[in-house]
Order: sequence, then structure tokens, then C-alpha cells
Amino acid sequence: MKPYLSHLFVLLALFFFTSIALANRDRVALVIGNSEYFIAPLKNPANDASDIFKKLEEKGFKVKTLINSSKKEMELAVRDFIKSLNSDAVGLFYFAGHGLEVEGENFLVPIGASIEIESDVRYEAVNAGRVLEGMSHSDNGLNIVI
Repeated sequence: MKPYLSHLFVLLALFFFTSIALANRDRVALVIGNSEYFIAPLKNPANDASDIFKKLEEKGFKVKTLINSSKKEMELAVRDFIKSLNSDAVGLFYFAGHGLEVEGENFLVPIGASIEIESDVRYEAVNAGRVLEGMSHSDNGLNIVI
């Protein structure tokens, strides 16, 4: 079998089995797109998040979407998202915007963050570990992070 055919077979099998796994499960998603940063605004994240929202909703996900959100809005949405991940749910988290890594930890930058020095990051941004840890402790079997 040619290499690309074996890859295609694996992808089709993965798609088939993932579709079966999703068939009878709750689908919950949190989508965040931050574009309107005061310093270094971004062109696409808000539009990308809106597009992802539409596609996920078409696929049966209950989607909470934040566009150009503050730290408090992001933290509350993350908490609610994690609480919604029961054992029968599939979780999907999508973030588009600025991100930073400090001392091995990843942070998602909200709109309005005032980061002038590295130590500001911990207090002005949202720790991505909170999302990942919450998803891993949900015992729901399938989580997707984009």
C-alpha cells in the first residue's frame, strides 16, 4: 500500500470512530477570539472565533463564545465550561489571540491586559493550565484543545 493511502485510511478510520464516540454524547465548547488589543491588535481571531462557533453549533455543540473579552469574562467562562463537562460530555476549547509563556506556563492574553514586565503576566493574563487541568479532571473521556 502506498504511504499516502495508509495515512488516508488512518484518517478515515479516526474520523469514523470519533463520529461514533460523539454520537450520543453532550458536546460542550468554549470559543474565545481576542483581536482588539490596544497594543498589537490582531486581524483574524474574532472572525475565526465566529466561524468556529457557527461550525460547532452546526455539529450539535452547545457553544459559549467570547469575542474581545476581559480577564474576568474569560475566567468566569472557563469556570462555567469546566463545570459543564460531565462524564458524558465531549469538551472543546478554542482560543485565538495573543498568548505568552512564562517559566514553562502558558497564558492567554485578555483584552485590556496591562503587561509591561514579565511578572505582570501572572496577574494580567489567564493561565491556560486552568483550562487544561479542568478538562483533564472532568473524566469525560474526550477533550479537544485548539
